[in-house]
Amino acid sequence: MSRYAQRRKKLRAELKRQGIAAMLVTDELNVTYLSGFSGDSSYLLVLPKNTVIISDFRYIQEIEHDCFIRPSVQSMVEASRKLITKAKVSSVALEGNSLSLGQAEALSKALPKVNLATTSSMVEKLREIKDKQEIATIRKAVKAAQKAFEVIKASLTADQTEKEIAFNLEHQIRQFGGRGTSFDPIVAVGPQAALPHAQPGEQRIGDDNFCLFDWGADYDRYLSDITRTIVTGKLTAKFEKVYNTVLQAQLKAIKAIKPGAIMSKVDAAARNHIANAGYGKYFGHSLGHGIGTFIHEYPRLASNQHAPLQPGMVVTVEPGIYLPGWGGVRIEDDVLVTKDGHEVLTSVPKKLEDTIVQL
Repeated sequence: MSRYAQRRKKLRAELKRQGIAAMLVTDELNVTYLSGFSGDSSYLLVLPKNTVIISDFRYIQEIEHDCFIRPSVQSMVEASRKLITKAKVSSVALEGNSLSLGQAEALSKALPKVNLATTSSMVEKLREIKDKQEIATIRKAVKAAQKAFEVIKASLTADQTEKEIAFNLEHQIRQFGGRGTSFDPIVAVGPQAALPHAQPGEQRIGDDNFCLFDWGADYDRYLSDITRTIVTGKLTAKFEKVYNTVLQAQLKAIKAIKPGAIMSKVDAAARNHIANAGYGKYFGHSLGHGIGTFIHEYPRLASNQHAPLQPGMVVTVEPGIYLPGWGGVRIEDDVLVTKDGHEVLTSVPKKLEDTIVQL
């Protein structure tokens, strides 16, 4: 049985548990996860005994079998209606996080005799646990991102702008085999680093004493996510205190990661350390999130998440302190939950002395 067939088997078991006969998968990432097909504007109809990809003429040669190629004048709703009617199923799950309200209402009107059940994150929850091949690909995404950063860090000059560096990061990731970046890179100089999702601009790297980099690589559709804050000017006592507080918080959280560890408690390991240092109100986001084919996926390391970690999960651990008007420090690594603990997949140096760059 292929890895995709195994995934569909798990999905069918969950559908059966919920008393639903079939599922119309409309999220493109979920379509790829369940079938291996990565064409856009395509659905996947998972039936009790078979699976059908609903697509268009562009992909007619790519998916010769188990597919329905709709005519260009036929909408996805009409194509779905036709296949669901032909399958004679009594109930179909819809992806509430993907299908628009208008599309859901159109399907309901077109299929009056079928019970349409709106579901949330059913496939996404399956994606939490990565198989060996997924983990191997994430490792490649980490490697490409790290090599790109090594080049960027070694070639920094004081007159480079945030925007220029962000563009160069993507170029280097492609040089090392990536499809591109996991997301638009964040390069934030000085006070800009106080914005957790700062947009790179015309600020020059030499205009302040430090700079935050948040970047990742897309390697064969699997992603990495790394953050480092480096010293580009004078190392001040304030920066040293903030940096070491964030670093120790991150190390405490990583140490807590193992199978069975409650996600909220891993978050608390970092959050309590930062709060005890007097910076509690300046750490306002969750500790981390899952990564895979989407940059923010399940699970989440947050104060309201009380599920246990399981082997095969890959999460970011990224505490930060953000001081308005001064700047921010965030340190982020990608961590695999193993059978007996954890493995930090990223290896970019992060001791304070490693962050100092001479421009």
